[in-house]
Amino acid sequence: MEQYAINGGNPLVGEVEIGGAKNAALPILAASLMTDETVLIENMPDVRDTNILLDAMAGIGTHVERVDRHTVKVNGSLIHDLTVNGDAVKKIRASYYFLGALLGKYKKATVVLPGGCDIGCRAIDQHIKGFKALGATVEIAHGMITAEASHLCGAHIYLDVVSVGATINIMMAAALAEGRTTIENAAKEPHVVDLANFLNSMGANIKGAGTDVIRIKGVSRLHGTEYTIIPDQIEAGTFMFAAAVTKGDVIVKNVIPKHLESISAKLLALLIICHDCVEDMADLVLSMRIVYRCCNLHTSYGISGHKIC
Repeated sequence: MEQYAINGGNPLVGEVEIGGAKNAALPILAASLMTDETVLIENMPDVRDTNILLDAMAGIGTHVERVDRHTVKVNGSLIHDLTVNGDAVKKIRASYYFLGALLGKYKKATVVLPGGCDIGCRAIDQHIKGFKALGATVEIAHGMITAEASHLCGAHIYLDVVSVGATINIMMAAALAEGRTTIENAAKEPHVVDLANFLNSMGANIKGAGTDVIRIKGVSRLHGTEYTIIPDQIEAGTFMFAAAVTKGDVIVKNVIPKHLESISAKLLALLIICHDCVEDMADLVLSMRIVYRCCNLHTSYGISGHKIC
């Protein structure tokens, strides 16, 4: 069993640069297959899930070039297999993103049922509902899910529950469907917005990402692009709270403060000071300095259920 052994008791002091968001990188990698032109993706996190996905992409004929540790070139013009399977890919939840990407481009996809982290039952019924609404037939057999259509047509889709994965999968398939698609009760997370921005940079027509209603006008084809993945707000938030609970002084670099508003609000409520330090206003990517300030809080609310002061 893998584990971390942590010897605590010291404040965290210094600077840390946040990497690309894994939850944005995974659907963006899948969506890069939706064009026959070359796609350059920067700020790619070098983690197990992204590497497994890249290997799976190469396994179906995608040309994958690792420019450096955090930059990859992808060309899907020579894809020869619309079945994504294997022991490694079945272990990650993001394998189902191949469904929306390949169904949109080739009108057929067969993917091993997703695995991933054990955080409770996360059904794929909303994905299936969306694909069927667009005109696809969906079958599950022998641990594989197959979606197929003669053509895809835009539809009005209301998600019964908010689902990031279903929102993303439907958005990819609808980007190359005929007509207009509306997704209501859509997920609003930053990585949903990042995928929409990526697809739009390839020529898609997607509006409303970041709200609970996304509108998509299908296009006939997508083109190549160069794109930089957003910083990981989960990683950033982890370091922010780590600085707070250890009474540290940490500069968290390469963040988008808008994505950290809820975390900043909690830290401010605990009288821990967050200073915004502008680094690149053109890209709206900033640094945040987290400084512990001792205070007298008359409450038991705090990190991990303990008082901060």
